[in-house]
Amino acid sequence: MTIRILLVEDQKLMRIGIKSLFNDYPDLEIIAEAENAKEAIEKTKLLKPDIVLMDIGLPDMSGVEATKKITELNIPNVKVIMLTAHVSEDEVFNSLSAGAFGYILKDINTEHLMTIIKTIKNGAMWIDPQVVPYIKDRNCGVIPPRQLSRAGFRETHSNLTQREYEVLKLVVDGQTNSEIAKTLTISEHTAKAHVCNIIQKLVVDDRTQAAVKALKEGLV
Repeated sequence: MTIRILLVEDQKLMRIGIKSLFNDYPDLEIIAEAENAKEAIEKTKLLKPDIVLMDIGLPDMSGVEATKKITELNIPNVKVIMLTAHVSEDEVFNSLSAGAFGYILKDINTEHLMTIIKTIKNGAMWIDPQVVPYIKDRNCGVIPPRQLSRAGFRETHSNLTQREYEVLKLVVDGQTNSEIAKTLTISEHTAKAHVCNIIQKLVVDDRTQAAVKALKEGLV
């Protein structure tokens, strides 16, 4: 089934560029474009796309405010993804608080972008690894928690070792494998192996999803 996408971007050349990325992905289709927030909201009401790819810097109101208004429409299965060059802590936090299911920076690899869109369409959240640390200390309803205690998390994921918990905390902090190795005084190869084990045990696709799941489950 084709994933229907509304592209919201005020710059015409940027819209053309983003649209061209989808030419090789027949299961992903940009069904309409909007160059401002008002148009985005109206087209979301009319077309009910699966995904709204939303820029933050729009001329009439911010993409964050537009996301909030789209969320308030309560249209089933419509998910907003922020696709932006902005890396402001407040914009990350406010976007997720407004109801965005993803926060993606525009320098992302094309194939990765397409995979993320499909993942979010299926109900997941995705946050660029560069911005995960911004929400770690401000996770007040941004990523809905299950309100598990740390003991409860460990019971749920008892197959994680103590060392893997330590590594997971550093992944949430945004550390690379090299940085984790230095912090824990282990080899980079060992750090990478721990991260791979964590990803497999938490049944996620990458380290970013592992960090998001850790936040959701109340470990950090």
